[in-house]
Amino acid sequence: MLNIGCHLSVSKGFEFMGKQALELGGNTFQFFTRNPRGGKAKEIDKNDTDALIKLMKENNFAKILAHAPYTLNPCSKDERTREFALEAMTDDLNRMEYLPYNMYNFHPGSHVGQGVEKGIELIAEHLNKVLHKDMTTTVLLETMAGKGSEVGSRFEELMAIIDRTELSDKMGVCLDTCHVFDGGYDIKDNLDGVLEEFDKIIGIDRLKAIHLNDSKNPLGSHKDRHEKIGEGYIGLDAFRTIVTHPAIKELPCFLETPNELDGYAKEIALLKSF
Repeated sequence: MLNIGCHLSVSKGFEFMGKQALELGGNTFQFFTRNPRGGKAKEIDKNDTDALIKLMKENNFAKILAHAPYTLNPCSKDERTREFALEAMTDDLNRMEYLPYNMYNFHPGSHVGQGVEKGIELIAEHLNKVLHKDMTTTVLLETMAGKGSEVGSRFEELMAIIDRTELSDKMGVCLDTCHVFDGGYDIKDNLDGVLEEFDKIIGIDRLKAIHLNDSKNPLGSHKDRHEKIGEGYIGLDAFRTIVTHPAIKELPCFLETPNELDGYAKEIALLKSF
């Protein structure tokens, strides 16, 4: 069975998102922990989170994925930006314990001229402050497209962060199909080769989730512009291969395509048909 969902708004609560995911044909979903541009998170209603946990158990949900705000940049050269990243992620991971044993995804960040090595050092330093041994959440580094000074467009960079993280057993990777394609990994014509490289450098057991997005730009463009499934440079045949590949077909997959809810429902049905 394909474990699939899309990005939903948390504004109406967790149980609502679970019911919405089911209505769209999915059995998981992704949500922002707070406004994607930053700010204070909505208060947690334990009755609401408990209702979602019950719904997930009753409907055989895969793990759900929380997404950190885009403004979270733990390797910024601006100290206040790094402080916000520390405060926000600490708060997010504490709140995630209301929904235990799920996942939390973040963009590693941009080194803004400090260099990749310094960026990696600061990200690992950040993780060593926010991760703790009693947490149940798995924290995922997202593969990036390599635009600007982004860290994480190469598998080696992600592994360097994990290697420097003391509680690395709490860490995994979310592979974004648009990002890796834009970053130069040919998942369209050489998915086996890309996954073999991932396994060699990081270890396939670290791959915990997939963002399913087509790309508006060609291989290696470093642009990061998502497209609807089958309407971009990656193409429909590649997605058929991705969602049926034996190494990753059991992983939870999350759509971040430029769609409204009806569009997500169509894409979920299409991908499940494979």
